[in-house]
Amino acid sequence: MAKIRWGVLSTANIGTEKVIPAMQQGAYCQIDAISSRSLEKAQAAAAQLGISRAYGSYEELLADPDIDAIYNPLPNHLHVSWSIKALRAGKHVLCEKPIGLSAAEGQALVDEGRRHPQLKLMEAFMYRHHPQWKLAQQLVADGKIGELRTIQSFFSYHNVDPDNIRNQADIGGGALMDIGCYNISLSRLIYGAEPRRVFGIVQRDPEMKIDRLTSGILDFGSGTSTFTCSTQLTSRQRVNIYGTEGHIEIEIPFNAPADRPCKVWHQRGSEEPERFELETANQYTIQGDLFSQAVLEDTDVPTPIEDAVANMRVIEAILASAEEGRWVELPSTIHAARGACPTESPTPTPAAGRDERGCQPPQSAAG
Repeated sequence: MAKIRWGVLSTANIGTEKVIPAMQQGAYCQIDAISSRSLEKAQAAAAQLGISRAYGSYEELLADPDIDAIYNPLPNHLHVSWSIKALRAGKHVLCEKPIGLSAAEGQALVDEGRRHPQLKLMEAFMYRHHPQWKLAQQLVADGKIGELRTIQSFFSYHNVDPDNIRNQADIGGGALMDIGCYNISLSRLIYGAEPRRVFGIVQRDPEMKIDRLTSGILDFGSGTSTFTCSTQLTSRQRVNIYGTEGHIEIEIPFNAPADRPCKVWHQRGSEEPERFELETANQYTIQGDLFSQAVLEDTDVPTPIEDAVANMRVIEAILASAEEGRWVELPSTIHAARGACPTESPTPTPAAGRDERGCQPPQSAAG
């Protein structure tokens, strides 16, 4: 069976502890090289994980002709620059979330990706590929909760180490960038649309300056999504999806365990709740295989890279709202969770004339 030969940029914990071991279990992934700014660190990680080649610089890895694809788990401020370098080196790229420090930075990566149409490029929101989220989407699409009206989600952990990159504001630390991006992403995923406006409240750590507690409201027109994320609360995660006739609850929505079944509850009206126990699955393995299959078969990746920019726009709007103390409206032309819009006409179409993704209809040829 053909496999994609992967190289990993850095020895970040998310890679060495979760993503790499999971991808090594995949049917279409082969981790062949790992790099670090320290050759010793790269060699130690390679020995620990059974990886054949270790490099003492990221440039050496990108120059390796026997690497097909790059996984980029570098700190947030290095996501875009090194992903662009990887594309220019002829490598497919799976980049950790959030895609960058701003929507503009993310757009620069999208633009670079379009210059290399033969290469695949995707943001690594692994949760989307877990069967429990496929189930939740299907239940909503099949009308099992009636009409979708609101989503409530919560994601938190406790970390006050000032040396941890998640607590360094200047390189993209903070609750919203690290975990709130999930709350926003899942909301866009389930609604299959973009919020029209958002409102945010942010509490910042007085010393580290990161947002340690952020809450937000996303207004989708037909319904809402509310969330709270925090880096200084007890560890907790949960998602509830409510409709006019029922609701769905996801027990461990983001860090789905790879060693036991996940649980989802669905209740319609006053009926007895239905509990789904999903088959044990590793969402990182699934993500790696789906991306690798897209490369092998030259098909679209599961989530278009434009979605990453759309998510960043909402993050920025939440922060702007918190700063200004008002609702912030989002442009109707942003790419929706279901996929990227085709190239749009310079003449914008009002929201009422757009399709379910918020895209303009095809323009007829002049004459």
